[in-house]
Amino acid sequence: MTISLPASNSFDTLDLSVPARENLRRLGYLEMTAIQAASLPTALQGRDVIAQAKTGSGKTAAFALVLLARLDVRRFAVQALVLCPTRELADQVTTEIRRLARAQDNVKVVTLAGGVPLRGQTTSLEHGAHVVVGTPGRVIDHLERGHLDLDALATLVLDEADCMLDMGFVDDIAKVARQCPAQRQTLLFSATYPEGIARLAAQLLCEPVTVKVEAQHGSEQIEQRWYEVREDQRLPAVARLLEHFRPVSTLAFCNTKARCRELVQLLQAQGYSALALHGDLEQRERDQVLVRFVNGSCSVLVATDVAARGLDVASLAAVVNVDISPDPEAHVHRIGRTGRAGESGLAFSLASLDEMGAVGRIEQLQGRPSAWHALTELTPTPGGCLLPAMATVHIQAGRKDKIRPGDVLGALTSDLRYTREQVGKIDINEFATYVAVERTIAHETVARLNGGRIKGRAVKARLLNDDYRPGN
Repeated sequence: MTISLPASNSFDTLDLSVPARENLRRLGYLEMTAIQAASLPTALQGRDVIAQAKTGSGKTAAFALVLLARLDVRRFAVQALVLCPTRELADQVTTEIRRLARAQDNVKVVTLAGGVPLRGQTTSLEHGAHVVVGTPGRVIDHLERGHLDLDALATLVLDEADCMLDMGFVDDIAKVARQCPAQRQTLLFSATYPEGIARLAAQLLCEPVTVKVEAQHGSEQIEQRWYEVREDQRLPAVARLLEHFRPVSTLAFCNTKARCRELVQLLQAQGYSALALHGDLEQRERDQVLVRFVNGSCSVLVATDVAARGLDVASLAAVVNVDISPDPEAHVHRIGRTGRAGESGLAFSLASLDEMGAVGRIEQLQGRPSAWHALTELTPTPGGCLLPAMATVHIQAGRKDKIRPGDVLGALTSDLRYTREQVGKIDINEFATYVAVERTIAHETVARLNGGRIKGRAVKARLLNDDYRPGN
């Protein structure tokens, strides 16, 4: 069964409590996004839902509001489980659920994902949890050790289901689902709808309602430019695009990990601040790559589709399709990461003759022909490589040391006398803190932090940006 969009996109039309609606207004949720308007009325009735929506479409709120509405906060048992493909997405989902849960008393949300010790997660579960957000592998670990009990589960959510299938989690998902009560609500969210999703849905969902929000993005904000290339021109063409257009931030998509590594090597050799994001990275390396790109201290992130899932960057200037995706919806999903919130964006696609079949499928999905340009139009803009405005300082202390963002900001502005404008995003995890500062003060900041104190204790700091040179 498929449904159409309702006439009104006001949250007031939904069967939500008054405190929940007031909290939404405080958070700035004034009107439902397309996927929220299409899925929430049905999901709040308790129906199973299959929803196709891209990252950044508001899907987290769509399923979070449903699972929160079904909670009995007086019962300390896991009543909702959200499965995500990556630790980063799980962390983002946990943060959003906690924001939306402010209208309810004492909702406990626990994240179960790899890259951190089991012990802390086990302790959190022992203290009681209403909602668990986790990756399939780590959730199974806790189930098998007897730390996690799903007997009271009312809602199961599969977030970025297509990505979990791409990463080989289909058996793990089925294993987790077998531990859930048969009488439950299941919500499946996916950016694309490959054949594997249909098989998974048939296995896990009961008479689901299917919701599909068109994969088209605000084309008026995104300028799409296509370039035909020979294979030997493909990677140098990326550098030529960067030299010509000089985007402040660029996300470049490759179809393979090997291509990611090759492109980063080429760009770094030409002086660009470029990093790779793919499945071979250790969790600590992945964390640092994401921090540097999101906080503006890395100009170019080269990634595979799977690795970039869940990555949400505000004000992304450009997307480059280094390889053309054989899945036209994945292509549209890629370029939709730029040109958001009314801002303009650039989407460049490099296609060889062998990829023209895929280009045709993309044109059919988008309902318009591609705008082709010649590589000869690309000429270097004076000024050399556009270096990022920020650099990242790594401080060897984190949440375990009771460090908070305000402590770091206070040490930099009050103690070291830097201005608030010279300090950027501050990210704190369990054992480390990452703070973006203006490149011009980066080395000085590290030296002064190593000679000073944060929250009354000495700390060790170092510069993460290995491409940084004094005077750059």
